[in-house]
Amino acid sequence: MSSEPPRQRLPFEPATNRKKTPKKPPETPASAVKTDEKPQAQTTGTKPAQTSGTKQSQSIPEVVSKRMISRIALFSGVPTFLGVVIFFVSYLVVTKGLFELPNTAVLLVSMGCFGLGVLGLSYGVLSASWDEEISGSSLGWQEFTTNFGRMRQAWRDAKSKS
Repeated sequence: MSSEPPRQRLPFEPATNRKKTPKKPPETPASAVKTDEKPQAQTTGTKPAQTSGTKQSQSIPEVVSKRMISRIALFSGVPTFLGVVIFFVSYLVVTKGLFELPNTAVLLVSMGCFGLGVLGLSYGVLSASWDEEISGSSLGWQEFTTNFGRMRQAWRDAKSKS
């Protein structure tokens, strides 16, 4: 057991984990409905049991999703844009004969930019404040550490239950 206080549940986080529904076995040709017979209507008249919480309460709030998108655009878009620009600038440098550029240098620098863009996707989501009322800091390091801790705890909980 840990000495940490119980964490506060987010507004869009489900209260409990849902059980996986078992898959239906494949239908055999003998049990298939014949084409000349009409399928029987359900006579139970009961509605299926609803899951805890509504779809609206389990979705990410619009304020939080816009915050995530803007951070993704910044932390992923800028390095990816730089990776594309490097190709064009290196092409101009080589064709104008300004100086010699090794192909591997262009490849490694642009791959580094694209790699930072991929990391920026994750950092953009995790560095956004997941609380609707709190916008968070500009770089989002505090929010990143909080959200990454929540994610690791959820992984641990899922691993211990299985």
